[in-house]
Amino acid sequence: MTADVAIIGLGYVGLPLAQEASRAGLGVLGYDISQRVVDGLNEGRSHVDDLSDDDIEQMRQAGFRATTDAAEIGGAKTVVICVPTPLSEDGGPDLRPVESAVATIAENLQPGMLVILESTTYPGTTDEVVRPVLEKGGLVAGTDFHLAFSPERIDPGNETFGAKNTPKVVGGHSPACTDAAAAFYGRFVDTVVRAKGTREAETAKLLENTYRHINIALVNEMARFCHDLGIDLWDVIAAAKTKPFGFQAFYPGPGVGGHCIPIDPNYLSYNVRAKLGYPFRFVELAQEINATMPAYIVQRAQNILNEDAKALKGATVLLLGVTYKPNIADQRESPAVPLAQQLLAKGAVVTYHDPHVTEWTAAGDQVQRVEDLEQGVREADLTILVQNHREYDVDALASQAVAFFDTRGVAADGEKVQRL
Repeated sequence: MTADVAIIGLGYVGLPLAQEASRAGLGVLGYDISQRVVDGLNEGRSHVDDLSDDDIEQMRQAGFRATTDAAEIGGAKTVVICVPTPLSEDGGPDLRPVESAVATIAENLQPGMLVILESTTYPGTTDEVVRPVLEKGGLVAGTDFHLAFSPERIDPGNETFGAKNTPKVVGGHSPACTDAAAAFYGRFVDTVVRAKGTREAETAKLLENTYRHINIALVNEMARFCHDLGIDLWDVIAAAKTKPFGFQAFYPGPGVGGHCIPIDPNYLSYNVRAKLGYPFRFVELAQEINATMPAYIVQRAQNILNEDAKALKGATVLLLGVTYKPNIADQRESPAVPLAQQLLAKGAVVTYHDPHVTEWTAAGDQVQRVEDLEQGVREADLTILVQNHREYDVDALASQAVAFFDTRGVAADGEKVQRL
């Protein structure tokens, strides 16, 4: 069976891509090594926040099908790699999922096929890691098949920008490869942006998230000294962002999470050190600042309790929202995890509530879920707003709390409220 595109990896990146391609009338085959994921999709069940079961059913009606049979990849005109690239123990990218996907494609590579890597990685991966494996069988990139990189820009939970209306950057191994990738994405993405080559496209993705990482670190560091100086940083940011040029508002928080900001800049920093022998100091400083925010939140929590003549040890601390961003269930790299771990290490009794997370085991089995939110807030010695889900009436919760620590700057001023 032939398909217009086979998408390798059916998670937060691959599945929205499959949805848009299906909507545009392309024949889409989804490949994943997880039998559970494949069976669920073929039965019409979604496992990611941005797609509902109805969305999956519409994809199925349009011809989408998932499989664990790698041989079916050989019947696709285009193959897109959308597998995760977490950090390895030494701080560099763990390319094993990419290497596994590429090896699978190499076994099924056909002349004329277009292969695109979307997984975030360091500059040079497409040319130095992907291409040699694909060429082992004798086919040559740029001559016998097309090869390109196109960074994923999926933002889980974003109701404004999705796979279709977010501009798509593409960079090919050759100009003809770029043209082939641009033509493919142009069938279902509104705007396609051509980069000079694969390295430029790879680096563009890292620049985007490094920019965010560094600016978040800037306001996180400002949050600390503004608190010590008695300055309301949230008011400062509100005033500064009225400037219509030269400023973009970033906001402090309890740390950074998700699949991009805590990880992607490290790819660039690792690559610079490995290849050039010197540090990318901005990234390493930003990482240091952002990684210490949970510890700073614990310190502030301890101080808030001290003001009420309470010790952190033995106090009940309720965490509101444990996902990495609001209004979704995604917990990847959530700062709530180190926050809970450090509170527990200091002897606090930690509980949590999250409308999107019914079971939270990331911090061990010591953190119990509060089922009655209002009762939990009233009974806790300190309530910390870690993630501001739309389901929370923050001011109402703050009014019922013994003490309320707002790390997101959304609660109105009040005697019980302290803000980051």
